[in-house]
This record gives sequence, structure tokens and C-alpha cells, in this order.
Amino acid sequence: MPQMTRVVTSISEMRAASFEARSKGKTVVLVPTMGCLHDGHRALLKKGRAEGGLLVMSLFVNPSQFGPAEDFASYPRDLDRDLKIASEEGVDIVFAPDAGEMYPPGFSTWVEVEGLSNRLCGASRPGHFRGVATVVLKLFNAVQPQKAVFGLKDFQQFRIIERMVRDLDLPVEVIGVETVREPDGLAMSSRNSYLTPDERMAARAIPDSLRAAREAVGAGVQESRKIVEKVKKIIEGEPLAVLEYIKVCDGESLEDSEEASSGSVLFLAVRIGKARLIDNTKLVQ
Repeated sequence: MPQMTRVVTSISEMRAASFEARSKGKTVVLVPTMGCLHDGHRALLKKGRAEGGLLVMSLFVNPSQFGPAEDFASYPRDLDRDLKIASEEGVDIVFAPDAGEMYPPGFSTWVEVEGLSNRLCGASRPGHFRGVATVVLKLFNAVQPQKAVFGLKDFQQFRIIERMVRDLDLPVEVIGVETVREPDGLAMSSRNSYLTPDERMAARAIPDSLRAAREAVGAGVQESRKIVEKVKKIIEGEPLAVLEYIKVCDGESLEDSEEASSGSVLFLAVRIGKARLIDNTKLVQ
């Protein structure tokens, strides 16, 4: 039988629960989510369950990381199903604050991780990573975890959080979990639910293009320009796909790389219908 998961909505109650657990020698582990859970989230929760004594899953659709024309209002939400999955995966506490709890009247303090936040998705979504860094720091302050688990599908986000933790001397170990994929290779994402059947078929071009990039590097292609051209050809060959960007970058600094090396990562963002889909792959396995 799945355990009963406690739902906490206030920062003070959440903090008290964490302090109690830590006073008993338990490791507090946080898995931040925006809900609409899928098997990718289950992988994060399984990792979190294995890492500590008190497993906390935050469930908060963060308004500050959505732009004015983005999908905050329509972002998929299913609280009952999320709580069921959380219970099945052994989550002890679901921290589900509302926007007023996280951003009280007069809120005016923001976290900006310079450099890393301005590239890739940050270039086309100004303010997005400011919202991400701010809410993650607030979640760390509320939950007081020793460890936090994030998916590597959002690789840029992962690097930004790592840098924030390092720069601000936060006592949190940041753990990354590899991307969980559908049988055809498409990365699992809550936004996949936006896709119509035809659009879902079209989305297969994304994992196909990543595979082609890895194969090209495996065959000796090193110039980023040639790798990008190969990926671009596959994506643009799908009429329903609109390419936002393709970049080959250093996996640490996220700066553009002229040639693929052992640390290089290919990043892309593609719009299909109402869905904006991001993905990445290490080019040297």
C-alpha cells in the first residue's frame, strides 16, 4: 500500500517539518516540480527516495518564470493525480504553496545568475531564469534540504542552479538525473500533452536529429557548424516543426563551441503546435 503523503501549503509549516526531521538525523531531500507528473518525475522521486530520510516534493507552477505571452494560465495541472503519484513513489511531504505564499505583496527581490542565464533558452525567454533561480532559492529556504534533485532535460537550468548554490554558499547538494524518454526517444515533458496525434508524430524529428548529431561526431565530424547543419536539415524537414535554436556548447560554461569535444553538448528548442520542446545530448558518449 502506498504511504499517505502529507500536504503542506505554508512556508512556516514546511520549515518546521524539515527542522524536526533534521533534528532526528534525517537527510531532507527536495524534488522541485510544477506538477503534471510523468515518468520523468517518477525517476526524480525514486532518486530522491533513495537519497534521504525525508522526501519533499514541491508542487508549484511558478508565475515568475513565464513570460507575458507564455502558457502560465494553460499549463497542465492535475493535483489529484500528482498526489497519487507522489504517494506511490514514497513522498513524505508535498509542499504546495500558492502564489501569495511564495510572492507576498510588495515582493521585490530577485536572483540573477549572470552569463549562464542569457544564453540558449534565456536569449528567447528574457527573465525566465531569473524566475527559476528566485523560486528555487525560496524553495531551498522553505524546505531546508541537504540535497535537491533535478532532471538533466533542463540542462541549462541545472547548470544555473549549480552555479547559484556555489556562488551563494548554499548547503545543498544538487543531483542531476538523466532524461527519461518515450520509446521513440522523445524526452518526457508535461508540455507533450499539448501535442495532437499528428504533432506528436512530428516531434519524433527531435530525437532523430539528436541521434544523427551523435552519429556524425562518432563518424569523425567535429565542426559544430556541420553538426548544426545536419540537425537543422532533419528538423526543417518536418513541416510542423519550427526551429527556435540549435547550439553546440561547452557543457560547463554553456558558451558556444566551434568544435565538438568530450565536454560538448548540443542544445535545441523546437516549437510544434502549442508546445515549445527543448532537448539536449552529449555529443561524445
